[in-house]
Amino acid sequence: MATDEIDTHPAVVAARTLADDLLAPAAAEVDRTTVPRSHLDALAAAGLLGVSAPVAVGGLGAPPAVVRRTQELIAGADLSTWFVQIQHHTCAPMALDAGREDLARDLATGRAVAGIAFSHLRRRPARPVVAVPDGAGWRLVGDAPWYTGWGINDVALLGGATDDGRVVFGVVPAREQPGLAASAPMDVAALRSAVTVTLRLDGLRLGPDDVLLVDDIEAWARRDARPSANPVPAVFGVAESALDLLAARGRGRDEPEAVDAAERLRSRVLAVKGEVYHLLDEVDPDAQTQRRLRLRALAQALMVECTTALVVAGAGASMAASDPAQRKAREALFLLVQAQTRPARSAALGAFAR
Repeated sequence: MATDEIDTHPAVVAARTLADDLLAPAAAEVDRTTVPRSHLDALAAAGLLGVSAPVAVGGLGAPPAVVRRTQELIAGADLSTWFVQIQHHTCAPMALDAGREDLARDLATGRAVAGIAFSHLRRRPARPVVAVPDGAGWRLVGDAPWYTGWGINDVALLGGATDDGRVVFGVVPAREQPGLAASAPMDVAALRSAVTVTLRLDGLRLGPDDVLLVDDIEAWARRDARPSANPVPAVFGVAESALDLLAARGRGRDEPEAVDAAERLRSRVLAVKGEVYHLLDEVDPDAQTQRRLRLRALAQALMVECTTALVVAGAGASMAASDPAQRKAREALFLLVQAQTRPARSAALGAFAR
């Protein structure tokens, strides 16, 4: 799609409006407190919680380029809200594939908001969460170390690994119940407001209707690895929003060097983004993995440069809790490790070393 087609798409217009009028103005307060459910409800009302879901279940069915741009805008405005809502988009396609059209429709329309806890499956052969057969269903035992949106979202998509090399995914209400308890919210340096907890699973039962997928773990891992080789759109959203602030700060203080830095950095960010999105749109997802990893690392390094430039331009004022520069810098730190795999970590370390 051409850039003007993307920018005028109703989903992108809605995302930009919410970013400018709601998310960005409230971002500092959200950073100090908790992502409000009202933010997610506003995204749902605009159709953005179902932006990629099929129209048949109430989604917008938007093309990938449009979906990416909406995620850039949301992330650039408030990464905490972005992080809570990005979990949600995983669940509807799985529900639809499982024949749970009722659940898929609730998720696509935002009547229900989902969180996820299955990154631990990437630690195979370790099994932090074990799935044990229980009649026609399963029981989950272990600790899921990362679950974001506790107390904010409605349902939780959980994954466990079996003794015989399979994965089991099921969805349950996102609240404490027999077999499911949550830790206190993690005290983290960035995105504390997204309320990330560890889930303790002590025989949590998944009935037959709760199970959305049972699959060979290696087949699942191959599918799961595809997106993690590429940078998430949020990396570009945070970078470009930091450059917007840098340019505005330079103009407001009559400091042309800040404006010039923003322009030069932006040209580099756009060049990398164009290459990344070309690979996503035009190249087989299993091809050119090393190039994808190199670009992921380069995009992350550029994001750090952009947010660091904003901190430098603000001088000592950047350290104030009310200044967006330090928040952008912390958001960039978070995105360096979000959805990180060992190959992605190796590529990133190599990029920084160079």
